[in-house]
Amino acid sequence: MEKINLGIVASEFNYDITYAMVELAKEHAKFLDANIGEVLKVPGVFDMPLAVKKLLERDDIDCVVTLGAVIEGQTEHDEVVAQHASRKIADLSLEYGKPVALGIAGPGMSRLEAHQRVEYAKRAVEAAVKMCKVLRKTESKSDKDDDPDIDPNVGRFLEMG
Repeated sequence: MEKINLGIVASEFNYDITYAMVELAKEHAKFLDANIGEVLKVPGVFDMPLAVKKLLERDDIDCVVTLGAVIEGQTEHDEVVAQHASRKIADLSLEYGKPVALGIAGPGMSRLEAHQRVEYAKRAVEAAVKMCKVLRKTESKSDKDDDPDIDPNVGRFLEMG
């Protein structure tokens, strides 16, 4: 199977946390035998969708991993930022037909909790790579009825007598 090419979009806001996330993501991609085609750093999580879109437009990028930390402040701003960014990121994945994994920790967490959630980067890389493999497998099958691994009775109602 051809290697998977990842793009990473990372927030510079709370960079002490997101730097560790980027490094862990790179390490885990290497472990999974995936290439990192590009790492784009954007000012904050809210700025991610445009960078994600630019990476998804590229033929040499199979999927994108987003990395960020949205820490709770004195207002509900963190919730608005995380909600709108994650919604647009999901929309872009559907629009381009390529996986975009959400490795954004938050909202509603403290700085300490954010440091404890650096592992979200690893999970995001894992999800992106798995989704690429699933989609490649799906696209390569011309007729699922010929696949011996798929039970033809799954999803059908069986008459009981």
